[in-house]
Amino acid sequence: MNFPIDKFAHTQTPFYFYDIELLRQTLGEVSHMAEHYDFAVHFAVKANANPRILDEVRSYGLGIDCVSGNEVRAALEHGFDPKKIVYAGVGKADWEINLALDADIECFNVESIPEMEVINELAMAKGKVADIALRINPNVDAHTHQYITTGLEENKFGIGLWEVEAAAAKARELSNINLVGVHFHIGSQITDMGAFQALCTRINGLLRWFEEQKYLISVVNVGGGLGIDYEHPDEVPMPDFKAYFETFAKHLELRDGQKVHFELGRSLVAQCGSLITRVLYVKKGQKKQFAIVDAGMNDLIRPALYHAYHKIENISSSAPVEKYDVVGPVCESSDCFGKEVVLAGAKRGDLIAIRSAGAYGEVMSSRYNLRPFAESRFSE
Repeated sequence: MNFPIDKFAHTQTPFYFYDIELLRQTLGEVSHMAEHYDFAVHFAVKANANPRILDEVRSYGLGIDCVSGNEVRAALEHGFDPKKIVYAGVGKADWEINLALDADIECFNVESIPEMEVINELAMAKGKVADIALRINPNVDAHTHQYITTGLEENKFGIGLWEVEAAAAKARELSNINLVGVHFHIGSQITDMGAFQALCTRINGLLRWFEEQKYLISVVNVGGGLGIDYEHPDEVPMPDFKAYFETFAKHLELRDGQKVHFELGRSLVAQCGSLITRVLYVKKGQKKQFAIVDAGMNDLIRPALYHAYHKIENISSSAPVEKYDVVGPVCESSDCFGKEVVLAGAKRGDLIAIRSAGAYGEVMSSRYNLRPFAESRFSE
């Protein structure tokens, strides 16, 4: 990525910088592949809810995947077609369900029988029938970080395989529920296509069962989870969407009238975003040295929360490289973006880019230590 360093020189740091051209290239590639296979793609707004990002996503005709009532509201405010909005989440409050019902969204991804009963009750009160998909926990190991795996029996998400029959029967029984699909999501930052192939195998067995039981399933929502290359953001600015979509096109056994839906987040927006921060101090110790920057874990929590790796670059310097622990000012030992990071020699005032921060960066920020939220900047 080419950073306009001259423009950054007098800009207050830290801030999120988004490469809009890269975002457009990524959205264009995904839209092209989806059209080729007649797949439906929903952007997972939890990855990045920046208004400018949402407007760009909408302009490419994608739908949206929400996990809260306020995400549904944001999608509506940014002009997304309600019939392209899907709403998941294990703990939907009544006001959130009512908001989605009033908007006539495309589908609720239902995660438990009690939730289904509440949606039915609220829909009945409004004289509506809610389309739902059963989010089924397929017990498929995504081989990713324990905090971002979602498809195992030990995880809180979805309806267990053992209760699919009961959940489907309950949906058939409830008068204000219309079961139209099945939904799956096995985790995040998945780079092994074998995990998605295993998901396809599990889905195929379930689709056979639904067909045998005379359920009319039209939506096959396989979730998202496609990972990115955090180590080489410039060399690999977008993941292999072709291989990803081909995996599902090749291995899913669809019936007539069934359409595959995806919920992609990280893979669409991560690489276009960087957190730009400035070196406050270089602190030399006996065993290591620290580059203390003005961004903190409140601005980008992934390294503290997941021990996540982000490539870190000194974009101000061409000095010989040295090793630094790159740390922030927050009063926590976990406020560290990387240990033993090889950087061009750093000094006070240098600009540091923490790369691949366009997903789960700005959207997860907080005001811990009463620090202000980082602003955002855009490059066309």
